[in-house]
Amino acid sequence: MKKLFVLFILVIVLTGCTNVSATDLPEEEKPQFTNVSVHDPSVIKAEDSYYIFGSHLAAAKTEDLLQWEQIEGDGATPANSLFEDVTKELEEALTWAQTDTLWAPDVIQLKEDGKYYMYYNACHGSSPRSAMGIAVSDHPEGPYEDLGLILRSGMTLEESATVDGTPYDEAHYPEVYDATVHPNVVDPSVFYGQDGKLWMVYGSYSGGIFILELDPETGFPIEGQGYGKKLLGGNHSRIEAPYIVYNEETEYYYLYLSYGGLAADGGYNVRVARSENPDGPYVDIQGNEMINTKGAEGTFFDDESIAPTGTKLIGNHQFDTNFGEQGTPTGYVSPGHNSVYYDQETGEQFLIFHTRFPNRGEEHEVRVHPVYMNGNGWPVAAPYRYTGQEDTQVTEADIVGSYKFVAFRSEISAELAHSVPITLQEDGTITGNAEGTWQLTEDNLITLQIDETVYEGVALKQWDPTTQSKTTTFTAVGENGLSVWGSQSPELDYTDQEVADIVSGNLTLGDTSNVAGNLTLPTEGAQETVIQWESSNPSIVTEEGIVNRPAYGEEAVTVTLTGTVTKGTASSTKTFDLTVIPQSLQGLAAHYQFEQDLTDSENRVSAGVETGPLLNDVTNGNISYEQGKSGYAAKFDGQSGIRLADGLIASDRYTVSFWMKPEALTDFTTTFFGAETTEKWVSFVPGGLNNNDQALLWAGTNWFEGSSETTLPLNEWSHVAFSNNQGELLIYINGEQKANISNFPDQFNRPDSVFSLGVNYWDQPYKGLIDEVIVYNNMTLSNEEIQSYYETMQLPVDKSSLLAVVQEAKEKVKDDRYAYGLRKKLARNLESIEPVMDEMSQAEVDEATETLQKAIDKLKLKGKYK
Repeated sequence: MKKLFVLFILVIVLTGCTNVSATDLPEEEKPQFTNVSVHDPSVIKAEDSYYIFGSHLAAAKTEDLLQWEQIEGDGATPANSLFEDVTKELEEALTWAQTDTLWAPDVIQLKEDGKYYMYYNACHGSSPRSAMGIAVSDHPEGPYEDLGLILRSGMTLEESATVDGTPYDEAHYPEVYDATVHPNVVDPSVFYGQDGKLWMVYGSYSGGIFILELDPETGFPIEGQGYGKKLLGGNHSRIEAPYIVYNEETEYYYLYLSYGGLAADGGYNVRVARSENPDGPYVDIQGNEMINTKGAEGTFFDDESIAPTGTKLIGNHQFDTNFGEQGTPTGYVSPGHNSVYYDQETGEQFLIFHTRFPNRGEEHEVRVHPVYMNGNGWPVAAPYRYTGQEDTQVTEADIVGSYKFVAFRSEISAELAHSVPITLQEDGTITGNAEGTWQLTEDNLITLQIDETVYEGVALKQWDPTTQSKTTTFTAVGENGLSVWGSQSPELDYTDQEVADIVSGNLTLGDTSNVAGNLTLPTEGAQETVIQWESSNPSIVTEEGIVNRPAYGEEAVTVTLTGTVTKGTASSTKTFDLTVIPQSLQGLAAHYQFEQDLTDSENRVSAGVETGPLLNDVTNGNISYEQGKSGYAAKFDGQSGIRLADGLIASDRYTVSFWMKPEALTDFTTTFFGAETTEKWVSFVPGGLNNNDQALLWAGTNWFEGSSETTLPLNEWSHVAFSNNQGELLIYINGEQKANISNFPDQFNRPDSVFSLGVNYWDQPYKGLIDEVIVYNNMTLSNEEIQSYYETMQLPVDKSSLLAVVQEAKEKVKDDRYAYGLRKKLARNLESIEPVMDEMSQAEVDEATETLQKAIDKLKLKGKYK
């Protein structure tokens, strides 16, 4: 089967349509989906099935683009069924790229022999050191056999003299590899031109996007082309994932691209340009010649220079729910790296891509969106995912109504384009948060003029996943290169009492079972409502949300907060029962020395437990010990980790310190990990993320990345410490402060957060040594203390418990409810301890703490002392 191109966008999100209630539809008419995760999906149709192949050798298939079956998940391992043993079959590529995984492949069925050719690639990740090759199979599901490398990139100056970047021919190229000019040889897409010629477009960041002509009989590049012809990009501009498809109706070749970074905070988005020839020149709707699109000289990731180019089809967005509307908002985060399926017989087009979602972190799935051609021959993507029920028969009467309106922006940003309300009036005007005119022309083509910009697109009926009903939608692209989407939603009218009831019903304070920090209590609500709060115990939780936790060792306290919502003369209340937990231990929480065991040398918490490759797998661990930084160290084999005691940190003030000697540093791999939930966590990642190998502290709230701006060495000991002091993050490497970053999230408010070394819930485990793990809770070490520990490996004297007892003793001495004689004894103890606290050793501090605590415990109320 030849490779077909239907513009279905495979995205990681779910979307919908129509205002026909789902409850009015028979169950068999409601769309049913089975979702899969394939990053960077490339589509091919073979017989009656659509196949997609993605990074890390993931693959899936479907017959209807709705119900997907995962063939392989992430993992270029010997067990992956696409190869007999990919680690051996593609050893040359993996070795050159210095990696253990593969990036986005493309599979095509050659007309010459009917076999399936996989264009695979491996990349180092932090540099454009990559290799691309070809493997062949009689079936799309494999097994594939390697035919050899065709391209290499990322050669050092010394290597350029001997290592060939174009092993597909006899010529040595290039003389010297330059990452600002030459491509990173990844992200291939292979296609036939209308004249039968075979082409491959490829490239990511670095020197840009290139195209090579291939031999249609062998699939190898035709000799003498070097890296091929450049189409756009350069100077490390963030443009990748090229995909070219020809449309017989318009007689144009369309070059799809992804701008930005693929992670949730990277602003990934899909853009398109077109040409009359497969090898360009390509132009966007604004008239920009794409060959000129690149970053400024001497820059890295210069998004500002490239953002005004390319016709933007889809990016970060969210269709928000209207006031009183049931259901979950629908949207995407960093949708991109698409392929396109174009059915030459039916003219249907589908855009297939992966996407992340709002508030779901790095979780990603595949989605398919219908794509249509507007009146000017430019593709527009439907706002919601494909269901097979799309209806392009719409009338003017269908279009009149209120809409959720999304206007995409040119900036490459992590921000969501939120929907705003507009109305398409019966008289052809547009009112609300956007103003202009609209007109329905032939068939379902629609023209909108908004703020002097003309947008051309289509109107159709789709399934709206928020309302679980069908609705009218529109999609259009403007002369400014930006798309706009609309989803019709009914206008709802409420009484004041209904408004108050809805607002109070929607009030939430999150998890109130273990309250440890101040609460944000809203005083204003939707629809101009006023919210007032009342506390059953203001000494613990004030009406402003200030929380005063019981002292360490005391019992938790239950408090009831009542919120009263007022709208005019109407009101509605909602109550919340809060359990306010006592303050956690202040001071040294644990010290794991790994002297051939996993115990805490302070005996304050339980011993650690060996785990398998995930922290909740406590059955398959294999931690050994060998000579460490001090005594023995724990040795991690890349398949195991250590689950530490729960609750080590339960505050927004803490310091973590450890020594590490890595054998390997891989993206996302953690050394120290802590999580309150799977969405609320902290991870020290020594190997960095994606293309950046600088060690960082990563947090799963708003994807906070605290970079140390330091690359850690392999097979050498490094000391790592980080402190969070109520949102001020300090990172230290080998005693030196490397970062001071504000607004670090408060992740540990519960007493049962989990902690681990070398493993988390998702990523490849750590390989190497870790020693002397020290955790301080409810306090932070100073710069001088961390520097001193790095130089001497002597723990700072922990006076936090003594200071707390001293403070309590001072308060008790002044409290005349207690018997005078006992208070006098306590005062004498204070007088003997306070003046010499600064000179105390740790043993003396512990003894003084015990002495004062015993004196406090002996206090009796007046009248009860004999």
